[in-house]
Amino acid sequence: MALKSFIHVHPDSHFPIQNLPYGAFKTHSTTLPRLGVAIGDYVLDLSEIAKSGLFNSPLLAGSDCFLQPTLNKFLAMGRPAWKEARDTLQKLLSSTEPALRDNMELRQKALVPMSEVEMVLPMEIGDYTDFFSSMHHAKNCGTIFVGHKNPIAPNWFRLPIAYHGRASSVVISGTDIIRPRGQGHPTGNSTPYFGPSLKLDFELEMGTVVGPGNELGKTIDVNEAADHIFGVVLMNDWSARDIQAWEYVPLGPFLGKSFGTTISPWIVTLDALQPFACDAPKQDPPPLPYLAEKTSKNYDIALEVQIKPSGQKDSSVVTRSNLKNLYWTLTQQLAHHTINGCNLRPGDLLGTGTISGPEPDSLGCLLELTWNGQKALSLNGTTRKFLEDGDEVIFTGCCKGDGYNVGFGTCAGKVVPPRD
Repeated sequence: MALKSFIHVHPDSHFPIQNLPYGAFKTHSTTLPRLGVAIGDYVLDLSEIAKSGLFNSPLLAGSDCFLQPTLNKFLAMGRPAWKEARDTLQKLLSSTEPALRDNMELRQKALVPMSEVEMVLPMEIGDYTDFFSSMHHAKNCGTIFVGHKNPIAPNWFRLPIAYHGRASSVVISGTDIIRPRGQGHPTGNSTPYFGPSLKLDFELEMGTVVGPGNELGKTIDVNEAADHIFGVVLMNDWSARDIQAWEYVPLGPFLGKSFGTTISPWIVTLDALQPFACDAPKQDPPPLPYLAEKTSKNYDIALEVQIKPSGQKDSSVVTRSNLKNLYWTLTQQLAHHTINGCNLRPGDLLGTGTISGPEPDSLGCLLELTWNGQKALSLNGTTRKFLEDGDEVIFTGCCKGDGYNVGFGTCAGKVVPPRD
């Protein structure tokens, strides 16, 4: 019999009892953020559940991890604590358990309508790393910039390529993205262009949220890496393609990427995603031993990108992709990150890189969709090569279960003009 909550959950909801993603929120009556899980159209306030003594399992009884303004303390506790919390919450929210269902005073305090909350960043992000793990994206980018002959460098098939990003500019869904200024390629013998980016783009990614980290100098075994991953979020790693193209040689992305990265407010746990695990693509050549997994898996998460052009009421779907398109898995990315002894910490964010599929409508950015501006994209009677001021980009992601969804809500941001 399928698990069912006493809270009414619409069949199309992303947040049934099988999901219970974690986030942080404020209400009009609070100044400090509180921690919660999503259930239907409500947020369950975990601080109220903790204060009522309903977290009575061995690792959580007496803990103040849910009285914090961020999830970092809970993330550091590891998978046994995460499992205890999930088991407790699924029991409390089930239709057969009276402890919360029949306690009207606690229900009134603990169940907050989503329409009354402001979501904030759920964790303090100490460091942010962005990978480059989709073969289709790598091939398309290589073809655009270096041609059809050997578009992917040989090292790409040997290791998960990445760069260190800027954690301070990671923002929550709904935050405006200010168009960055910077330099672009000079024309002929002129000085480089300087001004607002003329090639502003989205990047369809997902982000891994790190749980327990590792000590400096120690590594995480690839077959144990899943125990260091709390869950994943939707992520838009906005890119200024003109700034990036001029600056990236020889050290890589800088101002073209560091101005803003948007994540969805809800972290969906690996436990909730487990029913949607699927085989990862075969890797050829076989990875080196430290990257060779006993079981190599991705997750079947359908991803969609919509653009709502400035001044228009309706949005257009421009991309449908899937996390299962990743070549390098989330666990391989994390293990590789630590192989040199680099220490990860609770709350760190690891972006997958743009997730493109093999089909024309599964490309994960405008750079690919418009082939670097060579062809325009049609959107409800208007066209785009890159994003214009006032355009809103909306990501969604969802797994389809047997009669239920496990989803992420939305990851959205609107482009606004540069500030003076």
